[in-house]
This record gives sequence, structure tokens and C-alpha cells, in this order.
Amino acid sequence: MSTDFAQQLLSWFDDHGRHNLPWQNNRNAYRVWVSEIMLQQTQVATVIPYFERFMARFPQLSDLAAAPVDDVLALWTGLGYYSRARNLHKCAQVVTEQYQGDFPVDTQTLAQLPGIGPSTAAAIVSQAYNKPAAILDGNVKRVLTRIYAIEGWPGQKVIEQQLWDLAKQLTPQQRNADYTQAIMDLGATICRRNKPLCVACPMQNNCQALAQEKVSALPTRKPKKDLPEKQVWTLLLTDHQQNVQLYQRPHKGIWGGLWSLPEFASLEDMENHLALLGTTNSQPLPEVKHAFSHYKLTLHPYRVCLPANHGFIQESTRLKWYASQQIDTIGLPSPIKQILQQYWA
Repeated sequence: MSTDFAQQLLSWFDDHGRHNLPWQNNRNAYRVWVSEIMLQQTQVATVIPYFERFMARFPQLSDLAAAPVDDVLALWTGLGYYSRARNLHKCAQVVTEQYQGDFPVDTQTLAQLPGIGPSTAAAIVSQAYNKPAAILDGNVKRVLTRIYAIEGWPGQKVIEQQLWDLAKQLTPQQRNADYTQAIMDLGATICRRNKPLCVACPMQNNCQALAQEKVSALPTRKPKKDLPEKQVWTLLLTDHQQNVQLYQRPHKGIWGGLWSLPEFASLEDMENHLALLGTTNSQPLPEVKHAFSHYKLTLHPYRVCLPANHGFIQESTRLKWYASQQIDTIGLPSPIKQILQQYWA
């Protein structure tokens, strides 16, 4: 079926695939790589404006490698999964220093670079260099599990290996850039997670899930777990000139390296901190809820405005005052940016 699969898919792609995505224009390894990292866990429609702004600021790999990581995180604000941005910056520096600014052509070497796994490495090789390389992103997993009626959560090693074997068997030896885009497009636009358009699918006659009426059941969902909940109290502290105090989070962990509001484990801890500052005049703001993949977060923001006669609070490397016009120049978690936009900027 491998030859027929590729031919049918490419024939469909020629007529119905996406041919004008920004990273398909002036295509090179750098642009493909940035798009692939952005597209991890994120849909194309969301990525496009981020990609265009990113390319305007960092048109070449060398521009990205030389930039402060804060500039990268600032442009990433809102895309989430910020480790992608930190790895992107680190990878640009590694490629510049160790590979003279040229991405390796083989998947094994690429997959060892920061933030690049086997599927992303294959996407770069196939789309930038038009060489045979099998990808296995979420779209491809969904297509293959349905066509071959493969049951079991794709995150299981045995299921994932089965899917990798199929992906490699089906990958053609020619038109690899088109084939890679085609199978991603099929999953994104036709073989969708919800309400798949089976009547428009070029593979409908070979789809075992369709024949067995299992399309809605595949891929098998990940076993559900009750997510723990975390409460955090945050302080929107401004001075008499309406500058806001922000602190830079540790580079490891949630929102690593981003600038955030000072946070506390309890209201009592925050009040004790305010007492040390010599103020108790705090105003509660509406809580903000945010969900991560492994827990749910509720932010309890409080606003405090320091009077003009209040003493200066010293800055440090990770604790600084920012004016409103500086906010777009630094990386901020989306919930924190939301609080700032609503109640400060």
C-alpha cells in the first residue's frame, strides 16, 4: 500500500493542500525549523502571525543567535510552552557555533540539538532538503491510527513504535517536501480530531477505522487523571510613577525565564511581605484561572500603589521596575499579561 498511499496523498495535496504558508515561501532550513517548533502543540492559524513577526525581527539564524533571550521570549508571549522558545534560542547558538550556521542534513544529528526530536528533525530534512525522512507528529499519528485501525494510546511505547514503522514504510523516495506537508495537511484539514471530513478523504476506501465505524474512537485517548489544583497570590505593585514591579522566574520550570508578578504561597505570606514594605493598602482583583497539562492554577492578584513619599525599593538582577511602554519588550506569561493589561497598562 505504501506506493499507492503516497501517490494518492500527493494527488490530493496537489489539488487541496496548503501551498502558501509563510514558511513555504523562501523555504530554507531556518524558516522550516522555526515553523516546526512553533507548530508543536499549536495550530497553523495561531502560528502564522507569530512566525511573521519572528521572521521580521530575526530574519537570519545569526540574528536569533545574537539576540538576548528576553527578546525571543517577548515575541513568544501567548504561544505557550515557553521551553520551546528557550530551546530555539539555545539551538540557534549551537548551530552558529558548532555548525557554522548551517543546519545538519541528517536526522540523527539534528535530533540531538536543543528542542529538536526525531519527528521535527525529519520535518526539517524532508521540507528544507527534500530528502526522505518519516515524520510522526500529532496529525500523522491520527491519520495512521485511523487508516490502520490501531487501538491503544499512541503515547505508549509499543504503539508509538508501530506508528513509526508505518510512517517509514509509507514515506516515498521522491517529492518529500510535498509528502510531509501533505500528510500533515490531511490530518489538520480532513482527518481532524473532531468532526473529520471522511467523505472528502482521499484514503476513505482504505481506511479501516471508517470501515469498522471506529473513526470517533481513534486515536485512543490518553487515560485521564484528575489534575491537582494550585493557588497562588500575586502582587501588582506600582510606584507613584505607575511603574510596575516584576520578577524573572527561574529558567527551569513553569514559565521559565519569563517576567512575572511577585507571587506568594498564601495571602498571609503576601501580607507579611507588604508589612515589610510598610504598606497594607491592598486591593483584591478578580481571580484568573489557567490550566497547564499537569495542574490547574488559580491566581489571586492584589493591587498595591505605593505613595510618592514611599522609599525606593531596590532592584536586583531578577526584580525590576518596568514602565508600561517596556512591557512588549519582555517575555510575559499570558495570564500575567492579561492582569497587567486589565488593571495597569
